[in-house]
Amino acid sequence: MAVKTDIEIAREARKRPILDIGAKLGIPSEHLLPYGHDKAKIDQAFIKSLEGRPSGKLILVTAINPTPAGEGKTTTTVGLGDGLNRIGKKAVVCIREASLGPNFGMKGGAAGGGYAQVVPMEEMNLHFTGDFHAITAAHNLLSAMIDNHIYWGNSLEIDERRIVWRRVMDMNDRALRDIVVSLGGISNGFPRQTGFDITVASEVMAILCLSRDLADLEKRLGDIVVAYTRDKKPIYCRDLKADGAMTVLLKDAMQPNLVQTLENNPAFVHGGPFANIAHGCNSVIATATALKLGDYVVTEAGFGADLGAEKFFDIKCRKAGLKPSVAVIVATVRAMKMNGGVAKADLGTENVEAVRKGCPNLGRHIGNVKGFGVPVVVAINHFFSDTEAEVAAVKAYVAQQGAEAILCRHWADGSAGIEELAHKVVALAEGGSANFAPLYPDDMPLFQKIETIARRIYHADGVLADKSIRDQLKAWEAAGYGHLPICMAKTQYSFTTDPNLRGAPTGHSVPVREVRLSAGAGFIVVICGEIMTMPGLPKVPSAEVIRLNGDGNVEGLF
Repeated sequence: MAVKTDIEIAREARKRPILDIGAKLGIPSEHLLPYGHDKAKIDQAFIKSLEGRPSGKLILVTAINPTPAGEGKTTTTVGLGDGLNRIGKKAVVCIREASLGPNFGMKGGAAGGGYAQVVPMEEMNLHFTGDFHAITAAHNLLSAMIDNHIYWGNSLEIDERRIVWRRVMDMNDRALRDIVVSLGGISNGFPRQTGFDITVASEVMAILCLSRDLADLEKRLGDIVVAYTRDKKPIYCRDLKADGAMTVLLKDAMQPNLVQTLENNPAFVHGGPFANIAHGCNSVIATATALKLGDYVVTEAGFGADLGAEKFFDIKCRKAGLKPSVAVIVATVRAMKMNGGVAKADLGTENVEAVRKGCPNLGRHIGNVKGFGVPVVVAINHFFSDTEAEVAAVKAYVAQQGAEAILCRHWADGSAGIEELAHKVVALAEGGSANFAPLYPDDMPLFQKIETIARRIYHADGVLADKSIRDQLKAWEAAGYGHLPICMAKTQYSFTTDPNLRGAPTGHSVPVREVRLSAGAGFIVVICGEIMTMPGLPKVPSAEVIRLNGDGNVEGLF
């Protein structure tokens, strides 16, 4: 029997009107702003009315380092939300919105998979409710106002060599990484070198995802450092009087989006900073609102736990005062074999020894997450090629790490295939063993924070950074930014900065290429190795197979 694709399954979904989904959470219809029949935004007035309500329990879903074999973190997040509802808990899923760049590049979609998906799948993976377009517009409005200010006399005395605010677009386009603007004569301004980042790397995206409300959003936008004068005095967004107009552009984007799973359970899909070049979590406002409406909130952090979970704990939870009750680490037998040295073409053949050889990658993530004081359970996302002996090897290894691994079949069976994990999550959450604490204190020096992450999470011997980078960090400390957390920009494929080093490598160092101050978002971005803030498309991009069929339906998203 042919296996249906994700988009075929999504298209067959029996969706309920979005007002009905809101009613399940007690959201009155007048506080939902529908975008069609199957998605809506929740207005700020209702969100504000929830203040004072007790919060539910927060469950983080993270994963091992991603491999071409596939792990299924979002699929497990959605499946667990459905599973918790299936066993009688009032649960809400909170995930990120998808970026057009990777969807047309390598991923082809980001709404879960199989029978554990959020719908409408096509809209979520394309324009959705326009949030990313609003973020792109707000970011580039500020870019335009910087160059316009200089053109009309530069009363702020901006040093054109020290403009740090680039432009963004929500697409993978390597040709725009480094460019020269304002060519063509006097009427076009003063030529200078700049470039584009992808929208999900924008500080505006990070600010929207960390802001509590519109007032907080506008203040954070005003705090953005866009440039420096010749004597290195910072120029802020508010100095250019751009923060008000940017807030207007982001007014609707700030409202969380409500959609549903295939099993008609509520899902908040809001915000989408990348985890390898930004902080990788959905918005604080969506998570905080969901915690007031549900007994359990299941959210994810991007890529492996070394990036997504670390930033979730050290940035999002620190900033928002969140205290997670349980962490679920997603792994697959196929990925364990790949970490054990098996080629992708050979993953369908049983190889228990390779599974055992690859498990240390999982073990390191277990130990790292436990180091934050959060109880851990491992979800083995089942594939048809998995054998009993291979699954048993993973379970035995995880047991040696002082945790439990549970086989989950949610991709094929929906909530029925993940009940055991749902019961385990409830038991851990109700057990009250969580004692969450970030990895480092606010008052630790910035370079020491970087070293702490490198040594304790990446298990590196140290950090390699030029004197200019160390001096820049000290200058930011002197300017009052020393309390900020660190946002590491690093390859997602390895604990090191070399994407080809799988497993649990040791004896490596972390080279820091650049540091950027995100004063509005409230963190320091540390760019390591060859990571790019504007990705490129692969040799054969997913865009080549995405098209409309004869019935006018989207094909090629997966």
